[in-house]
Amino acid sequence: MQLTHEHEEIRRTLKRFIEDEINPHVDEWEAAEAFPAHEVFKKLGDLGLLGLTKPTDYGGMGLDYSYSVVMAEALGYCDCGGIPMAVGVQTDMATPALARFGSDELRREFLAPAISGEAVGCIGVSEPGAGSDVASIKTTAKKDGGDYVINGGKMWITNSLQADWMCVLANTSEGAAHKNKSLIMVPMNAPGVERAKKIRKIGMMSSDTGLIHFDGVRVPQRNLIGQEGMGFTYQMMQFQEERLWAAANAIQGLTNCIDETIEYTRERQIFGKSVLDNQVVHYKLAELKTEIESLRGLVYMATEQYIAGKDVTEWASMAKLKSSRLLRTVPDSCMQYWGGMGYTWDNRVSRMYRDGRLASIAGGADEVMLGIISKFMHTLPGKR
Repeated sequence: MQLTHEHEEIRRTLKRFIEDEINPHVDEWEAAEAFPAHEVFKKLGDLGLLGLTKPTDYGGMGLDYSYSVVMAEALGYCDCGGIPMAVGVQTDMATPALARFGSDELRREFLAPAISGEAVGCIGVSEPGAGSDVASIKTTAKKDGGDYVINGGKMWITNSLQADWMCVLANTSEGAAHKNKSLIMVPMNAPGVERAKKIRKIGMMSSDTGLIHFDGVRVPQRNLIGQEGMGFTYQMMQFQEERLWAAANAIQGLTNCIDETIEYTRERQIFGKSVLDNQVVHYKLAELKTEIESLRGLVYMATEQYIAGKDVTEWASMAKLKSSRLLRTVPDSCMQYWGGMGYTWDNRVSRMYRDGRLASIAGGADEVMLGIISKFMHTLPGKR
């Protein structure tokens, strides 16, 4: 993947925004267990950063997916994981199907305000009994007159306590599990939508996460995205981008973790010399740095193939798996060299240790990624 001047300008713009508008407030937002999404998203929208790959007719920039990857990577300059995750939900999880398959009316109503940052969106797939197993969701949307009537609930929904709308995956028929689901746009102020509970987490503190109930929620059938019964397919298509985004987002944060550990261990004295002067420490950090650069290469390779129109499900799954594992091993290894300071709550390495643990669970657990990769190994022997 060749990075152009335009790619680097996006990186510089976003890094500057993070340094000025986000990082000075991170500790406050982490303590509050929420950040002002409408305020932050509006500023990002004013910079044109919420619609890099979206159609120009609705305020987007119409760029290819490599620009989203660079943005995801640059969001790693944030001093926490919760805010990048919230932004990624808006740009690369809640809006891709709407942008590709939504009617012009739906895109004017929901997509354009999401691109400008005037509206906050969320994606409703996971449920109390269905996470990585998307096919087992129970939420229903049944036709009644010109409406869908939605009943059920969604859990672990990022942005949902502040969101203006949710892109909901629901069962619209009694057919086969992969052919009976549809994506439907649901305003969060619709009667029957209940923001039932704020879920406390061990990490990603600044990102609000909710349990949402739907009790007889009526929305017009025109709020259907694309074709009825194609929701599962649309969601699977979107997962390629979502998983590439998640892997790219890990790179800069992991790099920062090592850089900050180098700085600290150079200054920290033990037994008459700096911690960094121990060969085991700088060898371990060198090994971890090599792993991060290998992840970058995999993400860039997969992105290049995706832009060329190739199916990169296998590589995106590998990148997601690799990034998830590194988000566990790198902060854990670095914390060891911080000693007691690494075990304190406000330490950025310990924050990454807590935040990064989610990656092996959310957006497709590690075991799901391994299952996908295994299928490609078994069904396409010797081929790529």
